[in-house]
Amino acid sequence: MNDSLNAQLKDTVRYLGATLGETIEAELGSEWLQKIEQIRQDGRDSYAGEEESTTRLTALFSSLDNPSLLSIGRAFAQFLNLANIAEQEYNSATQRDESLAVSLEKIKALGADKEKVLEAVKNLNIDLVLTAHPTEVTRRTLIHKHRQLAAQLQELHASDLSAHDEKRIKTRIAGLISQAWHTEEIRSVRPTPVDEARWGFSVIETSLWEAVPEFLRELDEYLQNQFDIELPLNANTVQFSSWMGGDRDGNPFVTSKVTEEVLKRARRRAAKLFSLDLDNLYIELSMNDCSPELRELVGDTKEPYRAALKSVREKLELTRDGKIPIEEWVSSDEELLKPLMACYNSLHKCGMSVIAEAALKDTIRRVHSFGVHLLKLDVRQDSERHADVFSELTRYLGIGDYGQWNEEDKQAFLLRELSSKRPLIPAKWEPSEDVQEVIDTCRVISRHSKEGFGIYIISMASEASDVLAVQLLLKECGVDWPMPVAPLFETLDDLNNSPKVMRNLLDIDWYRGYISGRQYVMIGYSDSAKDAGSLAAGWAQYESQEALVALADDKDVTLTLFHGRGGTIGRGGLPAKAAIHSQPPGSLSGGFRVTEQGETIRYKFGMPQLAKRSLSIYAAAVVEAMLSPPPAPKSEWRETITKMAALARDNYRGVVRTDPEFVPYFRVATPEQELGKLPLGSRPAKRNPQGGIESLRAIPWIFAWAQTRMVLPSWLGVMKAVESVKNDGNDALVKDMIDNWPFFNSRLSMLDMVFKKAEPHISAAYDARLVPENLKHFGEGLRAELKESIASILRILDHTDMMEDDPHGRLSMDIRGGYLEPLHYLQIELLDRIRKEGTSEYSDNDIATLEMAMMVTITGIAIGLRNTG
Repeated sequence: MNDSLNAQLKDTVRYLGATLGETIEAELGSEWLQKIEQIRQDGRDSYAGEEESTTRLTALFSSLDNPSLLSIGRAFAQFLNLANIAEQEYNSATQRDESLAVSLEKIKALGADKEKVLEAVKNLNIDLVLTAHPTEVTRRTLIHKHRQLAAQLQELHASDLSAHDEKRIKTRIAGLISQAWHTEEIRSVRPTPVDEARWGFSVIETSLWEAVPEFLRELDEYLQNQFDIELPLNANTVQFSSWMGGDRDGNPFVTSKVTEEVLKRARRRAAKLFSLDLDNLYIELSMNDCSPELRELVGDTKEPYRAALKSVREKLELTRDGKIPIEEWVSSDEELLKPLMACYNSLHKCGMSVIAEAALKDTIRRVHSFGVHLLKLDVRQDSERHADVFSELTRYLGIGDYGQWNEEDKQAFLLRELSSKRPLIPAKWEPSEDVQEVIDTCRVISRHSKEGFGIYIISMASEASDVLAVQLLLKECGVDWPMPVAPLFETLDDLNNSPKVMRNLLDIDWYRGYISGRQYVMIGYSDSAKDAGSLAAGWAQYESQEALVALADDKDVTLTLFHGRGGTIGRGGLPAKAAIHSQPPGSLSGGFRVTEQGETIRYKFGMPQLAKRSLSIYAAAVVEAMLSPPPAPKSEWRETITKMAALARDNYRGVVRTDPEFVPYFRVATPEQELGKLPLGSRPAKRNPQGGIESLRAIPWIFAWAQTRMVLPSWLGVMKAVESVKNDGNDALVKDMIDNWPFFNSRLSMLDMVFKKAEPHISAAYDARLVPENLKHFGEGLRAELKESIASILRILDHTDMMEDDPHGRLSMDIRGGYLEPLHYLQIELLDRIRKEGTSEYSDNDIATLEMAMMVTITGIAIGLRNTG
């Protein structure tokens, strides 16, 4: 870790905290500032293990009125926001010190020859999918202020800063912090799916639009310098897709009308951004000399380049403003590429390569990465919704009930209709509202260009007919191009059955012809981990991918695996490089497609320098894995991890599924019920509002446990299983797996980080105040396993403390620890008051203040831990 940057990070956090203190003092007075400073000191000491400080915090919070608790919660949530901004700026600084060349240095060390590197680069395709379950707890208006603040910090840390400029920047920083303090930090209403999509567009506009061509330029320079090869201008190196406005699985607010609106808004936003690009090019490309090909295109004019761009520039402006019918909007990438490439080729032929290789080249690369649709919209729907369409339809047609047919009969019906030239859906049929919505969604797809879509994902896919059903629906609704359809295998059983399902599908001659040698499969990480625990799910995901890769090779099909990861280990989250290198060999041959979710989008792509850094990490890791694939597991590794996974699954399910005390304990020990009031995303917290724990979405499930610092879904049952197998005479074998198998090593490394975030003493404090006596033993048992698990991983890794191999990550958590501590004890006080409100004489105003304070603590803790769901 760079010591100077380390010191700078600490100094920046202190400086921002002091500036916030001045803002608080200006509004609330010096006594309040002294009180908050004492809480901060007690929080730091409590984090260090001083029980007297913990007692003082608890006593103080119990003595204060509701408005005072709200003010304290706001102060510490703001402190944590500022710590995150300081770290974002720190990461941007490391990008300046760690260029892509440094990230890619291992490629050279691999000794790969030029041809292999060129092949890997040509096949490099990173598809980042911005997802529609935003665990982003921070309002967009505050995100904007935070982005401005980070930019000011970058200026402040410039080496040649004058005294005048320093004063100007610090004044601006103070102003931004004051703006944030005086802004409501909690959304008043849930965001709509369209709001979520607009947020995704903003990330592209404010960060990725600049970062992507810079990243590609640096990659190109590295390849030329190190291997004397050029990155092809049309290389599909990085592209962006989205679920925002397309993911309707369990979200009744994503309708066909919403999808249509999001598609239109995306095109208009793309037109706006490309208009700005072309305005700049119009100014720059004032030259007269041009190639015969360009002259033939534009005719006799003194400014041929401007003439070549004039028509498409005007059409972009009309598209941007929506002043012409949608049929006349810029609709294809080729409309942009044709004049741009004509200018590019002409400039090279006329000795003006230096001009061609500047802004013009960046715009051409933006067309290949973003296109005129800005993002490729995925559509996701549950398999039962498709089956319902055909059940209703076949009953109406008098040919039986599709839902009651066996798999063989379903396939026969679907394949017969897929080959038929007559329409299946009668013109006068009036389906139910839910069925009509599925059909309307497919008709929306038919009205838009294929360039605007990614893939159609089927949740809870379990049979080949689930895929064929979607293809028949698309055909019947007028989609005349082969939209890729991807089954999503989510639960443990689904993952284990996925090779059989895909073999049945790929054995169908019609289907293999339809897909033209390209198949997508989505691997679900969240629900499988919620179902069976993180280790069993991780091994099932690995085996599933391994078998699917072998099947694709056998059937001569290019397989693209789509990884539905979240930010936490309980949702499949791993650092990008570890995630890529822990996949089975051969799993990257069809490209790398992964979800980017919620707050991780902001932390990884929220600023141009951060985005460039993240793209560099992805590119280096994927190319390295392609040139030097991770090893296939030895037979003894496979046997050992299979035993561990089975034990871990049984340990986990024995608690979560079987123990009758688990659900009652979970409901009182965590703020799971209160989380429903936080307007996080557009989706309901539960798939089934009447359901219990099994219907709770993976995000609030993990969110709730993170709030109490038990972080249970990430570790429960894992180390117990590892120790059991290791102690059965397998010490040397387990060490071999840690040293030489990235899959196993990455799991333990992630647990190392999880255990740094876990705080048994905080979980115990929640229990002491909120859990009835007859259930307290349950929490004590869980914490006993947590403490033993922490001791176990330290022994196995031969470490004395958590995160020894990640000093910056450890520093980051330690900086936040002192600010997080007061928020937890404050939340405990609030939970106690809220749950007693039925027996108290609180006014409506008191209750509103309590609930607002509760939401502030939930948000602040999520911000401090830097991943929520």
